[in-house]
Amino acid sequence: MLRSGIILMIREKAQHGKSAYAIGMELGISKNTARKYIERQGAPPPKIDRFSKLDSFKPMLHELMSEGIFNCVVLLERLKDAGYEGGITILKEYVHPFRPAKSLPATRRFETPSGKQAQMDWGICQYTDSSGILHKVPAFVMILGTSRVKYVEFTSRCDLKSLQRCMVNAFSYFGGVPKEVLTDNMKTVVVGRQAGKPLWNTRFEDFAADIGFTPKVCRIRSPQTKGKVERLVYYVKDNFLPGRKFEDLSDLNLQALDWCRMVDEKPHGTTGKIPLQELIHEGLQTLPSQPVLDKYRWESRIVTRDGMVSFDGVRYGVPWQYSGKEVQVRLCSGFLEIYYGEVLLAKHKIQYRSGSIIYLQGQYEGLAERKGIATPYPCAQQRNSAVEIRELSIYDQLLGGVSHG
Repeated sequence: MLRSGIILMIREKAQHGKSAYAIGMELGISKNTARKYIERQGAPPPKIDRFSKLDSFKPMLHELMSEGIFNCVVLLERLKDAGYEGGITILKEYVHPFRPAKSLPATRRFETPSGKQAQMDWGICQYTDSSGILHKVPAFVMILGTSRVKYVEFTSRCDLKSLQRCMVNAFSYFGGVPKEVLTDNMKTVVVGRQAGKPLWNTRFEDFAADIGFTPKVCRIRSPQTKGKVERLVYYVKDNFLPGRKFEDLSDLNLQALDWCRMVDEKPHGTTGKIPLQELIHEGLQTLPSQPVLDKYRWESRIVTRDGMVSFDGVRYGVPWQYSGKEVQVRLCSGFLEIYYGEVLLAKHKIQYRSGSIIYLQGQYEGLAERKGIATPYPCAQQRNSAVEIRELSIYDQLLGGVSHG
């Protein structure tokens, strides 16, 4: 329960037309608490003393606060040196409304022109499985700076390949590529700094050049420079995930895209405009060719001796004849596709339980007969043909023309 002095301040500010939210921000209380005491305006206020021992020391107190001193223990010492005989409780109650907000120092809002920038980040979310066990799952989020159109994708990893795949999927969803992509100093993007400038991960730098955007990183310990995507991460955790039911990550990602479309069809809280309607004004750059996009949707794997391909901690079967060969894998509509060149070796429904083994029907057919050797043996071949009957004179000629007559 609030002290009587705070309650009076709430009601006084409400009489001057301030909202419960504004009062809560000023007094450091929740807007719901402020609203509760505003709605109780008709009830008689708690009885308080008209005068207090602090009254004659308030000018000195305000002078100390103007110097940035808000620690009530320090203030009490100074006031007692000046003759104050009261306690610290009434002092804390009086000082509380004057304390600076926790969000200080103030920061500048960063806005970008159309098509200029997208912001991206990872957020670590949580869910419980059917047994009640808690799991963590990374969520890739990206938001366009002007229209505020959003993209969310849940993954099994936060590595460079996953980041590239998610970014390509996001650009395809947006229908274009922004000129810049702003992120924090994640190791998959920046490997260090030299003279204050970022040292880019060369593989990510090549990726940016292929896709056609300029990578940007926010200043160290200055996350507010990418505040749009920071808020989106919290929005996903607080608005999308709570109470949501899903079968696997593929199902969760389908729901995430539906949710993105739903919220982007409503006016944005900051711009007041509908993001999906503003998307046409973003002025995004044209998407690169399909082969370039597909290049970053594929990952290379070596098939094990027992004909398995590892992906996200799960082993998937391919025909045993491809053991030891390098194959290309990709996620596609909830399935893992495994290719050797242009040949589709296997298509498995993606599994998310690490350690699982998924066999391919007929995976080891012919292995025993061939003794595990896929290539032909280097040997000669016997032909089965009829014996030709020749005249005896033929043999005479071969023996030097000897006559038998």
